[in-house]
Amino acid sequence: MTYLLWISYKGTNYAGFQVQPNAPTVCAVLQDAMQAVLGQRPDVKGCSRTDAGVHARRFALSFCYTTGRVPMQKLVPALNAHLPPDIRAVDIQPVPDSFHARYAAHAKTYHYYLLNARVDDPFLFDTCHRIWPALDLAAMQAAAAKFVGTHDFSALCASGSSAAAHGDTVRTITDCTVVQSGDLFTISVTADGYLYNMVRILAGTLVQAGLHKRTPDSIPPLLESRDRKQAGPTLPAKGLFLERVDYPGLDAIS
Repeated sequence: MTYLLWISYKGTNYAGFQVQPNAPTVCAVLQDAMQAVLGQRPDVKGCSRTDAGVHARRFALSFCYTTGRVPMQKLVPALNAHLPPDIRAVDIQPVPDSFHARYAAHAKTYHYYLLNARVDDPFLFDTCHRIWPALDLAAMQAAAAKFVGTHDFSALCASGSSAAAHGDTVRTITDCTVVQSGDLFTISVTADGYLYNMVRILAGTLVQAGLHKRTPDSIPPLLESRDRKQAGPTLPAKGLFLERVDYPGLDAIS
């Protein structure tokens, strides 16, 4: 049987999701738990390769389970008994054997969290990025709207991207918004795919708009330039969350 497992994790202590030599990763810790529970170490297909320090509220992965040692309805609590508290199994569902968590994804939504304050909040320090002086919410919202659509996002791509090396830099952003709640700003981006560090660079560009260092009307020429140097800084990984993954035909996991 092939299953789609949904997990949530705080990425502070990990070098991303994907297994890496000589570095703790979410996938390696999860596979350790799977081996303890299932009696096998499944080959895991993750929906994304999140970077070091990035978090996920809902991360999806698919795997094939052959031993039948534990019934599906007991897998989530059994895995959580073997996982550290910063990684949690959330839900599980059967999927067709041909299902692949990455390639079947229709869209992914990321949130970037900004604390707009003079000093850090000790309770939010490792899950958002602090910015000061005060941000102009309306300017950020106007700039965010300019990213929506199908564009070549080379200007929002860090060097070293394999997709950029192959000229595969066109993506479609279906939603890009900024909301404020007190001192907390949330940048939300939904797209059919992402380039390396795309959301963190987009967030850095929106911060420039919020600080009046660029205008919303500068965004279309920026995208047309395909020049990374014309975009904003790459904001730290700690403010980035994979919020949601959408699969056509599958029931959403709340």
